[in-house]
Amino acid sequence: MISSKLANKVFPKSKINGSEGLVDWVLVISILALMVVGVFFIYSASTATDLNSRLFLKQIIFYALGAGVAVVFCMVDYATISRWAIVFYWVTVGLLIAVFLVGTKRFGATRWIDLGFIQFQPSEFAKLAFIAMQANYLSRPAEELRLPRVFLKSLGLTLLPFVLILKEPDLGSALLFIPMGLVMMFVAGTPLKFLLRFLGGAGLLITLLLVDILFAPPSWQIKLEDYQRHRLLVYFGKDFTPRDSTPAERQRARDLQRQKSYNVDQALISVGSGGLTGKGWQQGTQNSLGYLPRAVAHNDFIFSVIAEEKGFLGSVTVLTLYGLILFSGIKIAGQARDRLGKLLAVGVVTLLFSHVFINIGMNIRLMPVTGIPLPLLSYGGSSVLCSLIAIGILQNVHIYRRSY
Repeated sequence: MISSKLANKVFPKSKINGSEGLVDWVLVISILALMVVGVFFIYSASTATDLNSRLFLKQIIFYALGAGVAVVFCMVDYATISRWAIVFYWVTVGLLIAVFLVGTKRFGATRWIDLGFIQFQPSEFAKLAFIAMQANYLSRPAEELRLPRVFLKSLGLTLLPFVLILKEPDLGSALLFIPMGLVMMFVAGTPLKFLLRFLGGAGLLITLLLVDILFAPPSWQIKLEDYQRHRLLVYFGKDFTPRDSTPAERQRARDLQRQKSYNVDQALISVGSGGLTGKGWQQGTQNSLGYLPRAVAHNDFIFSVIAEEKGFLGSVTVLTLYGLILFSGIKIAGQARDRLGKLLAVGVVTLLFSHVFINIGMNIRLMPVTGIPLPLLSYGGSSVLCSLIAIGILQNVHIYRRSY
């Protein structure tokens, strides 16, 4: 099939030279560099208030814990891990359902489970479980991948966590399952016509949804959470003022629009004000004076803090480190000993790329605000732990790339 041939060109089989190292050091060094950057700028972003002044210490603990778990994932052949994929997948689905029963509500959404000593976000772990499950399911004979029922089952594995996370609601995390699932199906050799039909239907549905949200009368609009609708209106620059509104209603709508667009406006100002070399570490006025809201500066908008304090050169350095990680992942996928390893690596690369693209995009107003963290730089235990486990899976595929 066309898609299978094209996938083999993108990720060719490589012969492994016996002189190559066991560990991909480019990947390791890039990760360590990002963790150092993360500690410094979470410290800078959070010390504006005494309340958050110890967040960087917690982040160091998250790094240490995540690195330890990643090492464990490197020690066992990924084929052995894959045998437990179905267990991991259904456990995380169970946790996503448990969120609705015992979850903790924050910022208008129920996404966390509180264990007392720690809160964790099941949707982060669901991404990794899905990659393992999808890779395991698609590692089947090529002729089976041409069957419509196999494609539909693979699509079902993708849509189940998508729907559950969407209901939390967490649109940003839910949407990540679509590129992960489709890219893995494409690389596995799923017929291109199946993928194009799904993309065509999904594209039409999204277009109709946006037309409804942006242009339809309020009584006709599809029900969305208020904050989701506001984020889309801000992103597309649509006026919040309803038609035939009174002067008082117009004023309230303008005030609401300023309030909802404040974060992204200040993030863009932070990025632009950094210039070539930045204002200096801990010298960013947007953050220190509270214009960049302190509740989000150390997580969703950490890139804006870096751009303001280290400027264009600091931003390019961060992008270069992510580029090295992604290209290392593509190389590892090309050198994998079998389809299972290739699909695991491809899933991880797609996940990391999507996080980086969406987060930096929302910092520079190319993407709507979705709450997607920047891997290893944004503050947060679940995000850091899952990012490092994902890197551990990549290293695992690299370590066991030789055929035994």
